[in-house]
Amino acid sequence: MNAVILAAGLGTRMKSKRPKVVHEILGKPMVEYVIGAVKGAGVEHIILVVGHKAEEVKSAIRSDVDFVLQQPQLGTGHAVMVAKESLPDEGEVLVLAGDTPLITSQTLDNMVKYHREKGYAATVVTALVDDPTGYGRIVKDDGGDIVRIVEHKDASADELGICEINAGMYCFDVKKLKEVLGSISNDNAQKEYYLTDAIALLREKGYRVGAFLADSHEVMGINDRVQLWEASSIMKDRVLKKHMLNGVTIVDPNNTYIGPDVKIGQDTVIYPGCVIEGEVEIGDDCYIAGSRLIDCKIGHRCNVLNSVIVSSQVKDNVNIGPFAYVRPESVIGNNVKIGDFVEIKKSIIGDRTKVPHLTYVGDAQIGSECNLGCGTIFVNYDGKVKHKTVVGDRVFIGCNSNLVAPVLIEDDSYIAAGSTITDNVPKKALAIARERQVIKEGWVDKKFNKQEDN
Repeated sequence: MNAVILAAGLGTRMKSKRPKVVHEILGKPMVEYVIGAVKGAGVEHIILVVGHKAEEVKSAIRSDVDFVLQQPQLGTGHAVMVAKESLPDEGEVLVLAGDTPLITSQTLDNMVKYHREKGYAATVVTALVDDPTGYGRIVKDDGGDIVRIVEHKDASADELGICEINAGMYCFDVKKLKEVLGSISNDNAQKEYYLTDAIALLREKGYRVGAFLADSHEVMGINDRVQLWEASSIMKDRVLKKHMLNGVTIVDPNNTYIGPDVKIGQDTVIYPGCVIEGEVEIGDDCYIAGSRLIDCKIGHRCNVLNSVIVSSQVKDNVNIGPFAYVRPESVIGNNVKIGDFVEIKKSIIGDRTKVPHLTYVGDAQIGSECNLGCGTIFVNYDGKVKHKTVVGDRVFIGCNSNLVAPVLIEDDSYIAAGSTITDNVPKKALAIARERQVIKEGWVDKKFNKQEDN
């Protein structure tokens, strides 16, 4: 199985500086959904035809595909022509548009099976719509095979009454497709080569062409921002229903945003206001409320309240927030507390350590069973480079302390509140780095009396 996905168009109705197919649905380029559906249907060789801002499209694609450049863009038939040399001489090829992200692997798989069972040279995906205005109509013979596809502007009065439309998705026998590709003409007002002409040419050669009826929502194309929103709404509902059917409680689906690649364990509860996107994995029995999670892994029995976690790992039985920020490359150990207004950046926090509130931890490795007092700051930047701080196990850091990196705080040591630590602290030591308190009796009266005298 092969696939050609058309992603070269301008997408002028999007009114955007970006190529249409890279506009995102739930944080993922729309064309990636088409690629995923094709892969899910068993296709291994995928050709992506690019043209308008080709490099930008290429950079947005993470999937393993072959790119073919269509320059200039002269229609759908021309797009398949430029991909012709990348196709084998035998087998089957799916041809799809890169702006149809709602198509599913199941539908494509069923269509291919239907195509094979019937022995068609080509199978066209069709849909029934209430208002077919602007779509090509499917004209069939008495046996249900396609006779021709008639564009709206060319349709007769009877043909205008047909509600079965061409969805712009096809399965071709590669050998037979190659027989007719060179005969497609651009003798039309737009001077473009249309893939639908291949259907008529196959019929002229006596080959049979079938119609596979799909759900109209699945074949919806995206041409503007309104349709992008409509497709996003449909995809969002699909994703949320999948999680709920798998044992996840989503308290308010209307106010919950979960990406298509997110995995969530059973009996986890997602409260309103959550944005969960990218490759996120959440374990069982978690409570996530009002938070944004991006490309991170959350263990079992964790609570995340009004916080942001990005590209990091959180292990089991962890409480985070409210208003915490866990930045990339951080690892939060088991049974850890990350409290309110705490920022963790590129750091490892050991098991059973507490970072309760108003603390910045950057470029640090902290051991287990430590306690960081309110207002602790890891001073990691000297103006040119970042430096690392290492804190051992069972360390107690008093409130309003500064640890100036690079510095080592060894096991079982204490740091007095208000200290600025610039030297290593040995095991079981108490470090005090602050001015000794001085009391000046009667200082206030003397100060103000002196001012009055002046």
